[in-house]
Amino acid sequence: MAAAAAAAKAAAAAISAGAAVALCSERAHAEGGGTTFRFPGFSHPAPAPAPAPAAPPPHQQHPAPAGGRGEEAVEEAPRVSTQHPRTSAAGFDPAPLERGVEALNKLKQASDPKKLFELLKKQEETRQQEFIAKKAEEQRALAQLEIEKKRIDYEETKKLDQQRAKIKSQMAQYEDELKRKRLQAEHEAQRVRNQELVKMQEESAIRLEQIRRATEEQIQEQRRQTEKEKAEIMRTTIKLKSMADAEARVIETKQTEDVKRRLLLEQIKADREKWIEVINTTFEHIGGGLRTILTDQNKLAVAVGGLTALAAGVYTTREGARVIWGYVDRILGQPSLVRESSRGRYPWSGSFARATSTLTSKLKNGSNLGKNGNGFGDVILNPSLQKRVKQLANATANTKLHQAPFRNMLFYGPPGTGKTMAARELARKSGLDYALMTGGDVAPLGSQAVTKIHQLFDWAKKSNRGLLLFIDEADAFLCERNKTYMSEAQRSALNALLFRTGDQSKDVVLALATNRPGDLDSAVADRIDEVLEFPLPGEDERFKILKLYLDKYIVKAGDKHEKSWLRFFRGQPQKIEVKGITDDLIREAAAKTEGFSGREIAKMMASVQAAVYGSKDCELTPGLFREVVDYKVAEHQQRKRLAGEEPKQNA
Repeated sequence: MAAAAAAAKAAAAAISAGAAVALCSERAHAEGGGTTFRFPGFSHPAPAPAPAPAAPPPHQQHPAPAGGRGEEAVEEAPRVSTQHPRTSAAGFDPAPLERGVEALNKLKQASDPKKLFELLKKQEETRQQEFIAKKAEEQRALAQLEIEKKRIDYEETKKLDQQRAKIKSQMAQYEDELKRKRLQAEHEAQRVRNQELVKMQEESAIRLEQIRRATEEQIQEQRRQTEKEKAEIMRTTIKLKSMADAEARVIETKQTEDVKRRLLLEQIKADREKWIEVINTTFEHIGGGLRTILTDQNKLAVAVGGLTALAAGVYTTREGARVIWGYVDRILGQPSLVRESSRGRYPWSGSFARATSTLTSKLKNGSNLGKNGNGFGDVILNPSLQKRVKQLANATANTKLHQAPFRNMLFYGPPGTGKTMAARELARKSGLDYALMTGGDVAPLGSQAVTKIHQLFDWAKKSNRGLLLFIDEADAFLCERNKTYMSEAQRSALNALLFRTGDQSKDVVLALATNRPGDLDSAVADRIDEVLEFPLPGEDERFKILKLYLDKYIVKAGDKHEKSWLRFFRGQPQKIEVKGITDDLIREAAAKTEGFSGREIAKMMASVQAAVYGSKDCELTPGLFREVVDYKVAEHQQRKRLAGEEPKQNA
């Protein structure tokens, strides 16, 4: 009973305290205070102030005045929220009193009011801590909103400054554009004035040049007239002097002729007597020796035996040397199929000459790229073809350097287009030896053709530098094996060549040349790695070929002298004088010779040389040059007509 009385007293004290708290809280809200009086255990947190309205987006904010000094908005004092449904107009919240009454009821009903009171007190403290944490979070949100507002103000100010800088830059660009247009107009006016001044100067220079040419022509005409009169006087003087010298020589010859005749007769008589005495003495000695041998039988037998042995020894030595030399020539000599080669006939022959020529060519190539200025000797080809041949030469040289297999080639095109010359230059540029043979030499060999071809390839493999084997007119024995007119020997020769070229070789480069590539056997075509077409030269190539052979056959015709001892017994060739042969005339000839091959142009220039040597003054004039060119062009056209009529007659 004592405990119940104590609990009742405590509950009454709690109710009195709750009423006092409510009264103080109502009074505090009425006065507008921001802090509510809290009684430990029964106080209730005041409702949180409403959050400040969010800042408007940047595009809705009012821009700062033009002067750049914006006024900050005045923050209003926070007001007590009355939106809670249980809050009165004065800000009083009856919830704490209700909780106090509810707690009092629980205490009355509880068996242990003290423990329950402590529990309720702890719950109230927990609510107070949550309220404090919530208030701190709202203060942080307010601070963040303030920072965001300042950032937005800074960005607006920055954008305004950028806009002003952009407007200022546009104004500067506009002023620069106006200035540039003004300068362009001034430059254009100055250029027009300069053009007019230059035109006036050119017209003045042309008038002065015309006056100078007229004056120079008059002076030249007077000079020619004077030189003509002077030459006439000199010709008359020389003629008179020659006649006087001739008359003096005739008189002197007549006076000395008798003396020379007498001296010559005495010399002939003395020589005759001396030779008669020598002959008589010689025959006396020979007759004495013959008489001694004929009278003595032993000496006669010894003389006859010695002469017989001498004759037998000479015959035996000659025949033995012939047999031995034939064997050496067959083993070490150059094969009979080879028409031309950069190698000597024997391994030891021409070594010094080849080394000297190689050194000389390297020294010349160091300072001069070739006679035609392209580093390819006298070979003038189409630019694209010439570039391709150079690439093949470099590739072949690198292939030899790296010990890789060589690539076989096929050159085809009309006759005289430089296939053989290109093969020589390709071998020279790539550092290889070369050998030239013709397909027409294989057929006459008959059954020996196979042996000769094997000998040829065996000889080619002995070259230390590698060898380019060039077969001209290859279609003569490498034609299709299905042809009925192909003999068995030709088939065997073709099979032998196919056998020797079945694999890629590191010693021999096979280069075939033909005018009819379609006639080659399919197996031969399968062994070809590179195919080059040699067309007829174009106008630019014909112009270069004409200049080359004009320099070779005409300008330098008398420069090369014979180096043998026979030059002392032969007359020196007469120097050809070239007059009026210009590049325009040569280009005109190049245009006329359309359809000519390089060989035909060379023959034409040889005909020009013959016509010059047949002339009286040994001079090459434009008239003589045009005459020979026109004649050769007409001859070429006639030859084409005859070649076109021949198939019709055969048909």
